[in-house]
Amino acid sequence: MVFWKLRSRVSREIIAEFIGSFILVTFAIGAGAQLTLSNGQMGNFLSLNIAGGLGLTFGIYFSGGVSGGHLNPAVTLGFCILGKCAWWKWPLYCIAQLAGSFVAAAVQFGIYHDAINHYDGGVRSTYGNTSTAGIFSTFPQEFVSTTNAFFDQVFGTFLLLGCIHAVADEKNMMPPKGVIPIAMGMIVTAIGTCFAFNCGYAINCARDFGPRLFTVIAGWGLEPIRFVI
Repeated sequence: MVFWKLRSRVSREIIAEFIGSFILVTFAIGAGAQLTLSNGQMGNFLSLNIAGGLGLTFGIYFSGGVSGGHLNPAVTLGFCILGKCAWWKWPLYCIAQLAGSFVAAAVQFGIYHDAINHYDGGVRSTYGNTSTAGIFSTFPQEFVSTTNAFFDQVFGTFLLLGCIHAVADEKNMMPPKGVIPIAMGMIVTAIGTCFAFNCGYAINCARDFGPRLFTVIAGWGLEPIRFVI
């Protein structure tokens, strides 16, 4: 039974982006937690990318009919540039996406709290044999230069936006609307499978930065944000 109805369309869109981002990041972090904390016994590189793709798919199914299911500041920016989204909505969507990602990290931290403590002995670290920060956010390989990392992420985001707009273009071979979320998930899975080695394909700054902020608060110190300062 519905006891109330939110009449403001903008409010509904913001809530949709929040929950869609929450779903996306919940799947992504959950897969990372199982892979890391089980020492690879309950997951692998492919399962990590599939979970990220499915998380995006289900997040779009939840939010797409209300907000378009952007779930990514870069995607919202792309639609603003193309005139498909009002510019004034961009900061609102970004805040919702960041908040949803942050809350998802907090929830997964609670779910896997005991397992994380068992794995790292209560010593939170970003690098090393028992590092756990990578469960929540992406970090470059130690041998990857800043320049290489920058172009790696720019190219990954370029592929993401290009493929998204190709799929969603009504003048192109646009699939039925009910299939679009599946195609979007496949795009993310493909990019992750092909470009995650260097830096972990942080092509969604809300998905990456929201959990990164959480790790700073939850005991990892300032090390997780050293890469973005």
